[in-house]
Amino acid sequence: MITTIKHNNQSYKIDLSKPLDISIPLRASQENVNAWYIDRPRIEPVTDGEWIGKVSEGASTNFNNIYFNPHGHGTHTECVGHITPEFYSINDVLKQYFFIAEVISILPEKQGKDYIITIDHIKNAITSVQPEALIIRTLPNTEDKCNKHYSNTNWPFLTEEAARYLKKLNIEHLLIDLPSVDKEKDDGKLLAHKAFWGYPKATRHYATITEMIYVDTKIPDGQYLLNLQIAPFVNDASPSKPVLYKML
Repeated sequence: MITTIKHNNQSYKIDLSKPLDISIPLRASQENVNAWYIDRPRIEPVTDGEWIGKVSEGASTNFNNIYFNPHGHGTHTECVGHITPEFYSINDVLKQYFFIAEVISILPEKQGKDYIITIDHIKNAITSVQPEALIIRTLPNTEDKCNKHYSNTNWPFLTEEAARYLKKLNIEHLLIDLPSVDKEKDDGKLLAHKAFWGYPKATRHYATITEMIYVDTKIPDGQYLLNLQIAPFVNDASPSKPVLYKML
């Protein structure tokens, strides 16, 4: 399934039969990735008296309720409504779903008790000319990112300067394999979120941040076509399924 994409006077060939899924699936299990001090997600059959919505229990269909938090239970895409008193929905904000993207790998730098992603890390890693989306894979890149419990781990984070630089580069969609672009406990400052979105003085309502992805080590750094898929939730964030396609 080879197709040619024409964008900004450039032509790109991709094979639609070879998607590279960089999302983490949501499971009703303690093994599910987790952050922000919440319990695991639950997927349970509806019950009505003695009736249980499960084929193995005699029902004609499986009929489940799902209880989860998009920010704490897996790959999710959020808009500026995540940090504003006004309501903004990711379903209204994200209107296009294909973007020229670059994957970069960064080893966060130790600073005191923290590990940070700096502006120099970004400058040294980006090789594309004006990517619309940037996908940050932190090193070391271990498979336990798919089921890690992040609460109280003080994960690595972007500096405010680095996030502001991404805004300057006109990166519209930022994806990262951490629970947040900001420090876990920062007294609510959210410096990287605010710098990337330009909030509150020059807010980029169209920009998005996707967190808790997993970019397999088999996927090399470089340029890709990104298909950023969300569920149509009327909420500041939605579970999402970012998929990459290699440029041929």
